Amino acid sequence: MLTMFNIYILTSLVLTGSALAESGLTTRYWDCCKPSCAWLGKAQVSEPVRTCNKQDLWPNPLDPNAQSGCDNCEAYTCSNNGPWAVNDNLAYGFAAAKLAGKGERDWCCACYDTLKERRKAELYNRLTFTSGPVQGKKMVVQVTNTGGDLGNNHFDLAIPGGGVGIFTKGWNKQFGGVPMGNQYGGYTQRNDCYNLPAGMFRDGCFWRFDWFKNADNPSVDFREVSCPQAMIDRTHCGRWS
Repeated sequence: MLTMFNIYILTSLVLTGSALAESGLTTRYWDCCKPSCAWLGKAQVSEPVRTCNKQDLWPNPLDPNAQSGCDNCEAYTCSNNGPWAVNDNLAYGFAAAKLAGKGERDWCCACYDTLKERRKAELYNRLTFTSGPVQGKKMVVQVTNTGGDLGNNHFDLAIPGGGVGIFTKGWNKQFGGVPMGNQYGGYTQRNDCYNLPAGMFRDGCFWRFDWFKNADNPSVDFREVSCPQAMIDRTHCGRWS
């Protein structure tokens, strides 16, 4: 069942203007693969989205040319790219996206806000839920990946245990074959999250059943605004324009 929430698009370092809101939809996933925005040259950003090794650590030295764990190599999505609650009514997170008429140079490391009117102190990317179990709550999303299988104006929320989708190889290499639930949609109950490693992987999974109340594929309105520093601190990817 679809639920509704609003979302507006933001960039990381510079406010890009007051574009009219568009409509879209969301799903969820976690495939462990290297995010598309982690490659060099995708957009004008401070640096590509950082990836982690199999042990969920930033490699030393960092290598944006490292190949994806989904291609039997060593670059994976970091556990800190999962969602977390700021308070009972606000959460931060990340997503894959595909936006009509735009490309990766536009959406890589951009963020999304749902405020129809915003003050200078409110340049955060907020999704305002308007129906369903999370009605009235807000969420911040930065786009770190591109959804090749997504339709236009589609945001695939990065939630550990949210389903591996079309890329089915990375999780087995990183997690050693632990159950990941349904290919699309992932786990069906909170206790399934204990299959994941303790820490941010498991915490991000719990978030879905706790703060997010297991909402299923909400619809959104969106436009572009500035990202909070807390998001950039996790990905190290901020947009210059």
